Amino acid sequence: MPFSLQFNYPIFSISCSHQLTLHNSISNQPFKFLCTSPQSEEAAIDSSGENGKRHVILVEKYRNGTSKRYIIDNDSEVKMFLEEHVPATTGSQHLEIPVTELSWLPKVIKDFVLPAGFPDTVTDDYLDYMLLQFPTNVTGWICHTLVTSSLLKAVGVGSFSGTSAAASAAAIRWVSKDGIGAVGRFFIGGRFGNLFDDDPKQWRMYADFIGSAGSIFDLCTPLYPSYFLPLASLGNLAKAVARGLKDPSFRVIQNHFAIGGNLGDVAAKEEVWEVAAELVGLALGILALDTPGISKSYPTLALTWLSVRILHLWFRYQSLSVLQFNTINLKRARILVNSHVLHCTVPGIDECNRIESILLWQRFLRPRIIFEVSLEEMLDRGKYKSMIKQLINLYKEEKYFLVVHEQKPRDFEVFVSFKEGATSLSVLRSVWQTYWLYQNWGWSDNVFDRLEQSLVELKHRFPDLLQQLIEAGWDANNLSLKVPKEMSIEELPAL
Repeated sequence: MPFSLQFNYPIFSISCSHQLTLHNSISNQPFKFLCTSPQSEEAAIDSSGENGKRHVILVEKYRNGTSKRYIIDNDSEVKMFLEEHVPATTGSQHLEIPVTELSWLPKVIKDFVLPAGFPDTVTDDYLDYMLLQFPTNVTGWICHTLVTSSLLKAVGVGSFSGTSAAASAAAIRWVSKDGIGAVGRFFIGGRFGNLFDDDPKQWRMYADFIGSAGSIFDLCTPLYPSYFLPLASLGNLAKAVARGLKDPSFRVIQNHFAIGGNLGDVAAKEEVWEVAAELVGLALGILALDTPGISKSYPTLALTWLSVRILHLWFRYQSLSVLQFNTINLKRARILVNSHVLHCTVPGIDECNRIESILLWQRFLRPRIIFEVSLEEMLDRGKYKSMIKQLINLYKEEKYFLVVHEQKPRDFEVFVSFKEGATSLSVLRSVWQTYWLYQNWGWSDNVFDRLEQSLVELKHRFPDLLQQLIEAGWDANNLSLKVPKEMSIEELPAL
């Protein structure tokens, strides 16, 4: 059954099975959303006899097939039609969803096991390789499980029982511990695989923090030997999560080093450095364990571990701090744009990488930028409810919509939605506009005056930003600023 949401000012009403009335004095212009089916939409337009006055202005598409169509008429009445599933043939080329490879696979599984944007973001041989890699790894782990019991028996487990049952039972427990740990890597790779390209420094550092937490569980096993399996399993789970963060992050870092296309050589030489460090570390660890004060006193052992671990984390932070990426991710874009807005200059690669915060999450950076917000959510806030036409006209030359959340005056926050055809450059433009608004928000009481002025400044000053980035050595042609893919907005011409 169709239902409607009707917004009228100065009275705000929602009509469905119940009615709620609120008073609002923001605007005197009527603004209405109507949520219904495509068939009901056509019937509503046909029965009105105003086909010449109404037209679709926006189509908001979601990756799950759902879409929202916004219709406007000459009376400033806006209707939103929600389509749960877009048919393969709708009679309009604007609403067709292309059929991609593996379309039979559920979206949640496809997003979990395949790279974002598959198949367009990988080579043609990727899927064939991965399908053959899977049974290859399965057989390898079967062999690992069988060999584990032999290793345990060789060190004495089950050797005096006259049977290999004890060794097999111990192997099952040991492999189960490894299996629980593998769940962590499985989850990290599937859920967060698209994060590592953007900020490898941050995730490499987080990997060491999580790995340290996993070592604490291992350190507690002598205190609670009866809980060895759960403690060791939790330790393995944490360390597996750490490895899931570490490996892809460091591959990005290795790729940064290999400017001569010599990624294989860089990886091989990194292995040499790592093995050499491993041998030295093992030797020093054995020497420490052979010291009576450490081997016979658990508190001394724990204190020694804590001291070395803190030193380890400090060295890790220092090593990541010296990395000098010439690519522009969102953190570095914020630093560069803020400097350009305030001082009309951009910092160099060395300075910007030194300023960049390794540990701070994007959500805690100010001003706060929230990407991929539906137009309905944008319009359901503050004065924008009655100004949809102005908003569309304002951003007719941009590949995005940007509004400021005025309900948080102390915590400057913007919402950004991208149109179809948006690129990484569109993301950078939205960041520049955000920082200009952040630094100049109080000069006028009219919201749209401020937005319009920010776009004027963007148009005149953004080319200078790009020129300065190139002169400073930044890779402005390969921005690491991803356009969100869960939702896109298509702008349709007026009839």
